[in-house]
Amino acid sequence: MIETGHVITLVCFGIVLWGWQDSLRARERAIAAARHTCREAGFQFLDQTVMIARVGLGQRRTGGIGIRRTYRFEFSAEGSDRHQGRAILIGQQVVSIQLDPPSGLVIS
Repeated sequence: MIETGHVITLVCFGIVLWGWQDSLRARERAIAAARHTCREAGFQFLDQTVMIARVGLGQRRTGGIGIRRTYRFEFSAEGSDRHQGRAILIGQQVVSIQLDPPSGLVIS
C-alpha cells in the first residue's frame, strides 16, 4: 500500500517539474520575441538571452488568470552601446515587447 506521505511527495515533485518546464518554455518564447523585435528595429540583440525581472499574476486576453513574467534583455543600436528592453508574457503568450531607445533615437 502506498503511504500518504509518498503520494504528497510525488505530487509536489510533479508540480515543481511542471513549473520548471513551463518557465523554460516561457523563457524561450521571450528570447525569440526579443530577438525578432530587435532584428525588425535594426538593433543587435545582446548576449542572446533574457533575465527574469518579475513574476506575478495577470489576466489573459482570452480570460482567466495566468502567470505574468517580465524578462529584461539588452540590445545595441551601434554595437558599442547597451540599452534595456523588456518582454512581458502571460502564460506562454507574449503580450508586450518594449525597447528603451537611446536618447535622440526614434524607433519607427
